[in-house]
Amino acid sequence: MARPEAGPVTIDRAIVLGGSIAGLLSARVLADHARQVVIIERDDHASEEQLTARPGVPQGLQLHALLPAGRGQLDRWFPGLTEEAQRAGAVLSGPDATAAYADDLRQVRTENSILLTCSRPLLESLIRGRTLPLPNITLVKGSATGLEYQDGRVTGVRYTTQDGDVTDGADFVVDATGRASKLSDWLEADDWERPVLERMQTNINYATAYFERADSHPELAAVIARYSPRFPDKMLGALSAIEHDQWMVLLAGYGDCRPSRTLDEFRAEASQLPAVFSQAVTGNLTSEIRTYSQADSRRRHFTRLERLPAGLVSVGDAVASFNPVYGQGMSSAALHASCLSEYLCSDQDLSAPARKFFALQQVVVDAAWETSTTADAARLAGTQRPSAKVRFLRWAGDQVLAAAIIDEIVATRFNEVTGMTAHPATLATPGTLLRSVAVNRSARKHQESY
Repeated sequence: MARPEAGPVTIDRAIVLGGSIAGLLSARVLADHARQVVIIERDDHASEEQLTARPGVPQGLQLHALLPAGRGQLDRWFPGLTEEAQRAGAVLSGPDATAAYADDLRQVRTENSILLTCSRPLLESLIRGRTLPLPNITLVKGSATGLEYQDGRVTGVRYTTQDGDVTDGADFVVDATGRASKLSDWLEADDWERPVLERMQTNINYATAYFERADSHPELAAVIARYSPRFPDKMLGALSAIEHDQWMVLLAGYGDCRPSRTLDEFRAEASQLPAVFSQAVTGNLTSEIRTYSQADSRRRHFTRLERLPAGLVSVGDAVASFNPVYGQGMSSAALHASCLSEYLCSDQDLSAPARKFFALQQVVVDAAWETSTTADAARLAGTQRPSAKVRFLRWAGDQVLAAAIIDEIVATRFNEVTGMTAHPATLATPGTLLRSVAVNRSARKHQESY
C-alpha cells in the first residue's frame, strides 16, 4: 500500500504526547498535514547500540513481534525500513525459517509466514531516526500534565520540563502516552466525559533472556510454541534471532505458572518446549533475565463518548493494550497511524470532534481485541455454563485452530488473522469453518485407523 501524497497543510501546530513507537508514527503522519509538529517525551533515548529499556516502556526488553501488518505499514511510511533494519542486524525470516507449534505439534508450512525480528530498542531507534530529522518535527523533553480548551476544542498542552511548567498552544493533540495514559483523568477533571475502560483478565507472567547465537543463518529464526487451556501448567515460548548475533527467548505462563529469573531454571523450563528452544539457550547469556507481569488487557471506548473536545485523538496502548503473547502492540500502533492519515486526508472538519478517526480506529481495535480476548476468555472460563452463542463460537474457534495445524489453506487464513492482515471474521465464514470440520474429521479417522 502506497503512502498517501502529502495534502494541504490544515493544522498549524500539532502536539504528540509520547515519543514511543505510536507517538513517532503519529508525528510522521502529522508531518504531512501540520506546519509544525512537537513531540513531548519524558524519557531520554538510548542509541541502537544500547540494549536498554526506557522507564516509560518497562516491558521494552521483553520479546516483541512485528507482525506482517505492522511491517507493511512501517515500510509504507518509511520506505526501505525493512532493508535498513536488516543492515542493522534484524533478521527477515521466510516460511522455511519460521515455525509455530500448538500443543507440541508443528503447524504446517505456509507462504505467508514472514517475520522481521529484532529488539524493540533497535526498531524504535530506526523509526526515530526517520522521524525526527523531518524539518517540521521537534522533540521536547517534558512530561504532560493536562490540556487547555476553548470553545469546545483542545487549544494547548500543559507539561513540565527541567526548567519548570509550560503551557504550549496546539490546534491538534495526539495522546500516545501508553497503557498508563492520564487522558481519561484529565477529561473527567475538566468536565468532559471519561471513556469507559474495559478490562479482560490475563494474569500473564513472562520473562525474556538474550543469548549468544553461534549460527549467523539458523535453520529456524522465529519460533512460537503455544499451549491450549488443556495444559495450564505448560509455559508458552517464543524465540527470535535478532541483531548482534543474539537469540531473544521468551517464556510465559498464566496465574501461578511463572518463568524463572535464574539461568539454570530458565534453561530447564525452555527444555520442556520444542528442541529449538533448548538449543537457543545453550549460549552465553548477554544480559540479565528480565521478568514482567500484566494483569489484564485494556481498551478505552472513545467511540461511546457523547461529549468529546475537538482536536484530540488517542493512539496505541493509550487506547488498547493487549495480552503481549499475541504480539499485537506495535502493529496496532502502526495501523492507528494509518487511520490517522485516512482521517486527515478525508477533508474532515477539524473544528469538530474526531469521531471519524475513532470509528476507523475501532475496526482495528475490535479485530485485535477479538483475536486476543477470545482465547483468554476460554482459558479463564469458570464453572458457569456459557450461553449457546459463546459455546458455538468456542467450538468454531477450536475447529479452526485444530485444522490450522495440519491444513495449509486454513493455516494461511489463520496466519492472516494473527498477522493482522485480515479480520477475525474471515475465520467464521462458512467455507473456512466447513473446511476445518472436514479436515479435523479426516484426521480423526486417520488416527483411528492405526
